[in-house]
Amino acid sequence: MTRLATIACVPVPSRLLINTGDGKGKSSAAFGVMGRAWARGWQVLVVQFLKSGTWKVGERKLAEHLGIEFYALGDGFTWESEDLERTAELGREAWTFAKERVASGAYDLVILDELTYPIRYGWIREDEVVSVLAARPARTNVVVTGRGAPEGLVAIADTVTEMRKIKHAYDQGIRARKGIEY
Repeated sequence: MTRLATIACVPVPSRLLINTGDGKGKSSAAFGVMGRAWARGWQVLVVQFLKSGTWKVGERKLAEHLGIEFYALGDGFTWESEDLERTAELGREAWTFAKERVASGAYDLVILDELTYPIRYGWIREDEVVSVLAARPARTNVVVTGRGAPEGLVAIADTVTEMRKIKHAYDQGIRARKGIEY
């Protein structure tokens, strides 16, 4: 066996990627990975922690078109919540759902979109999230998105990208646009 053939037989460990920061593009980058993984025949799961399943977002339409499991388990942005305790409860339920699926070993890629927020808001414990993601099956790659990724999560990640806002249309009074922001 040649050296190259030997290298090709070595399994590549799964990755934990974090897209964080105040700039736009954290989720968009994760959904780019979703498309790439799907194109490679991977089993993909997306769990959104804040967005509601009633929202008609482009990433969900794409995932459904591709046959990717997609769950939006929140009730919307926290600043629009009429019942923050219910919003927190949904965040905890979404984490229970997500951690069971991560641990199952059934997926090649799990995207945990907006996971940093339930951690930052104290709805779920950072140490539990770190423990679950650190112990994920060797097959399971994970992408976490959201502002303010906690230090414990950053410490165990393989790749952390911080999106930095330089300028955003919203700051100029320009509303979100279908196809660009959602």
